[in-house]
Amino acid sequence: MAATPDSWAAILERIDDAAKLTGIDPDIHNMLRHPRRVLEVSVPVRMDDGSVEVFTGWRVHHDTTRGPAKGGIRFYPTLEVNEVMALAAAMTFKTAVVGLPFGGAKGGVRCDPRQLSLAELERLTRRYTLEISPLLGPDRDVPAPDVNTDGRVMAWLYDTMSMIQGANMPASVTGKPLSVGGTRGHAGATSTGVLICARAAFAALDIPFIGGRAVVQGFGKVGGPLAFLLSSAGMRVVAVSDIDGAVYNPGGLDPGELSDHVSTAGTVAGFEGGDAITEHDMWELDCELCVPAALSSAITKDVAERLNARVVVEAANGPTVTAADPVLERRGIVVVPDILANAGGVTVSYFEWAQSLQGFAWEEEEVAHRLRRYMEDAFTSVWARSEALDVSLRRGAFALALERVTEAIEARGLFP
Repeated sequence: MAATPDSWAAILERIDDAAKLTGIDPDIHNMLRHPRRVLEVSVPVRMDDGSVEVFTGWRVHHDTTRGPAKGGIRFYPTLEVNEVMALAAAMTFKTAVVGLPFGGAKGGVRCDPRQLSLAELERLTRRYTLEISPLLGPDRDVPAPDVNTDGRVMAWLYDTMSMIQGANMPASVTGKPLSVGGTRGHAGATSTGVLICARAAFAALDIPFIGGRAVVQGFGKVGGPLAFLLSSAGMRVVAVSDIDGAVYNPGGLDPGELSDHVSTAGTVAGFEGGDAITEHDMWELDCELCVPAALSSAITKDVAERLNARVVVEAANGPTVTAADPVLERRGIVVVPDILANAGGVTVSYFEWAQSLQGFAWEEEEVAHRLRRYMEDAFTSVWARSEALDVSLRRGAFALALERVTEAIEARGLFP
């Protein structure tokens, strides 16, 4: 998930296009072209051999007009500030699309967690949390897991914030383990949201969902559960790829057997239930649904020209480069954009935040019901706005989100 040099430029292009579509106040447009705050921190960590290594971390708030900043924390060796800024801006619009009372944030540390021991990873997490703690809090900024972070990392963050404040602060972070105030239904929420959007798109386009063929790029935290969900919902998952290879079975891959293989081999490559193919060839497979659920910038202009899917549902963040959008439109491929499609995770994070503030846990059925309602309502709103503007779903989603953020800025005014 290496940062692309134009990641910030790409999100600005989306903002500029939405501003033209909606005709918002030029001053508000200008404000949203700049992140509200960018904090860069040094993160010194005592390594297991006694030496001290200094890492670089960031926490970015793009806009917090609609509520506390919300966004994940990632640990990645090539992380850089433009990528963090772009992801924070995307969170501003993602939370607005789904109607959550949050603004947009993102953060992370440039490191390779695979090269760290568990103790080093904990010290890194706690020191990074300390350095960015002036920005954090239930009413300021509520982090969540992202690339290479999980519930264990969030529990360390939660504990560190509580130690700093001298008070229990469960609402200061989401994605926590159930044992320390996490929510039922958080695991797999992003994948569930993708499934809901895929079903809604197929229904809107009058394409049969059961029996349809799906191609999934990525078999990690999102792609893995999604393969199960799609198969359980009646689709044939005919191809899956990861960083080491891809497998194909026209009759459908068995997600359970594939998961067992990945648990042992660490990759989908070599799975006996399918034939080995290249990811290059995978894009050209005939299918009804394609889900990029791994790397950013995966669907390039070249891939868009070769893609043989009828619908693309973006489970990853920023999987389609801006130059590919007009190609996909020209070829009649409907794209459910990332700021809508993968919003299931942040939606359930919102539920967790609300439960932590209330001190009252919801049943899993309640979480699932509310998630489905939020995602279906968001899809319906985006579809309607896209039709009204006669534009793609991506352009319609950004337009809708920009209008909602603008409405909040106009209501609150500019201080002082």
